[in-house]
Amino acid sequence: MKKAVLFIFSMLGFFMIGAGAIVESPNGRIIVSFGLESGLELDNVPVYNVTFQGKRIIDDSYIGFELEEGDLKDNFRILSTRSSSYSGSWEPIYGERSIVKNEYNQLEINLYHKHLGYKLNLIFRCYDAGVALRYTIHQGDARSEKVNIKRENTEFRFLGDHFAWCTLKAQGPYSREKISTMGAGIERPLTLKIDSSTYVVLGEAALVDYARMKLTSLEEKSHLIVSDLDSPVRSDLPLTTPWRVVMLGESPGKLLENNDIILNLNEPCALEDVSWIKPGKVIREMTLTTVGGKACIDFAVKHNLQYVHFDAGWYGHEYSEESDATTVMVDPKRYLGPLDLHEVIEYADKRDIGIILYVNRRALENQLDEILPLYSKWGVKGVKFGFVRVGAQEWTTWLHEAVRKAAKYGLMVDIHDDYRPTGFSRTYPNLMTQEGIRGDEESPPNSLTLTTLFTRMLSGAGDNTICYFDSRVDENATHAYQLAKTICLYSPWQYLYWYDRPENSPRKKGGAGGQENIIRDVPELEFFDAVPTVWDDTKVIHGSIGKYAVIARRSGKEWFIGSMNSGKERIFKVPLDFLEKDMKYIAYIYYDDHTIDTRTQVGIKRIVVNTDTTLKINLTAQGGQAVRILPITEREN
Repeated sequence: MKKAVLFIFSMLGFFMIGAGAIVESPNGRIIVSFGLESGLELDNVPVYNVTFQGKRIIDDSYIGFELEEGDLKDNFRILSTRSSSYSGSWEPIYGERSIVKNEYNQLEINLYHKHLGYKLNLIFRCYDAGVALRYTIHQGDARSEKVNIKRENTEFRFLGDHFAWCTLKAQGPYSREKISTMGAGIERPLTLKIDSSTYVVLGEAALVDYARMKLTSLEEKSHLIVSDLDSPVRSDLPLTTPWRVVMLGESPGKLLENNDIILNLNEPCALEDVSWIKPGKVIREMTLTTVGGKACIDFAVKHNLQYVHFDAGWYGHEYSEESDATTVMVDPKRYLGPLDLHEVIEYADKRDIGIILYVNRRALENQLDEILPLYSKWGVKGVKFGFVRVGAQEWTTWLHEAVRKAAKYGLMVDIHDDYRPTGFSRTYPNLMTQEGIRGDEESPPNSLTLTTLFTRMLSGAGDNTICYFDSRVDENATHAYQLAKTICLYSPWQYLYWYDRPENSPRKKGGAGGQENIIRDVPELEFFDAVPTVWDDTKVIHGSIGKYAVIARRSGKEWFIGSMNSGKERIFKVPLDFLEKDMKYIAYIYYDDHTIDTRTQVGIKRIVVNTDTTLKINLTAQGGQAVRILPITEREN
């Protein structure tokens, strides 16, 4: 790591020679430069830039704030700089790998604002996977012990009008846009392609009690993207912001392999006892009846699922402000009932199956402190938060405090709808998963799911609510493609059979969840039975945004490979050189075969493989494939 130095800092229209500092990544491929710049109207403005593999990626970019008290954007002087390094690793409770490397070089700059008297502390962390920046505002000589932020001005200035994959909503569709045409309110993480060997992601980490950052491009400055907060921020001093993250990689696959930078930027686990936090596979109970609940529990036992989820309607109309989530009262307009939830919970507990309850934000906001201890007493294992408010500082703070409170009562959490993760599950691992994804509920085309994989999924787990027997699978993809989703789309709580129900479950009122959604005993369900939801290692073999992905993940001594395709037929070669040498394996291959006489038309073949084997994977235009690889010594007869 380089120490703070003096260097010449210049950009078009400005010139200065003065104090500055640089920091580089442990492998030396990423360099961040910082300095104060002066020009025609501004003096001593904090500016940074980022270089990757010898190429300037982020050009000289301003950083600062607009406050109600005045602007923190110029008239600074450097009080001190300090360099430090950290190298270590940690073991997550669950994740996409069992050991997370945490190694970075850090540059800390202390600034003083000459007019307002505030002190501004800047920290740049430089990882091999990217760069992170965060601010801390101190009182200094300012009169007020509080700060009121109107706008945060963190710039990301690029050298060209690059393409980016943009969405305006956490569950929205993506479009491929140039920076100049992106517009305002773009979701993060935002993936950009600089050239064929350089991809950049702009993201956010450790958002806990601040306003959510989105991103906006400025038409008059076609290569500039700026931070765009969802609300003003008010806080006592000192105030520390979330991290602003620039991930860097040679390919979309490298970005996904190195997405642990988001977790690393969060605080370590705050819970002493985590034995009750358990990943697993989930089936949604479709009928809200006692009979249906027990049928799902029996199915879960038979098919190695760990949870049964009761969705909206179990405590009445969830959109009513008067809804009472302490009372089991099935919404009669949608469900026939009856539902004896306590009997179902007891039935599930005896069979080591956990129950998860959906609660809409209205009841959460009105009854949170009442329902959490109550559900713990009932024996519920988790809560799915529905339609919670996100974005503004007030609701960001409320939501993360709700996760903390849930941990106090031994309850795991799934946050649905517009919440996107920023790594809080490292600190509170009872936050198992979240939506913030256009999942199977909304019938996304394969191209959208394969865009999501290299955009939204870079920030953390995504609850895609995978369906299997529903007709939308035939319309959009194939069933082998659906099997592959469980590997490619990471979630510690993996919802399967979202629109499906066991054979002995009653029909839902109005006929929904009819015969076409009955779970048939097709042979390939053995894959869903076997696939885990958390991993010891992850490798992206092939990947192109919106087009295809081939991902291999390891659990113990077993490997799973998921292949997903869109647009046209493709053939992929997959070397199995990640297997242990001098060991033979058997590969169970689940592939699309329209000659198979089953509802799902998935064929299964078994072949012996080893580290010298290269699999040839043939995919139809909308098809997929799933592979399970086991050491032969552990093969079941």
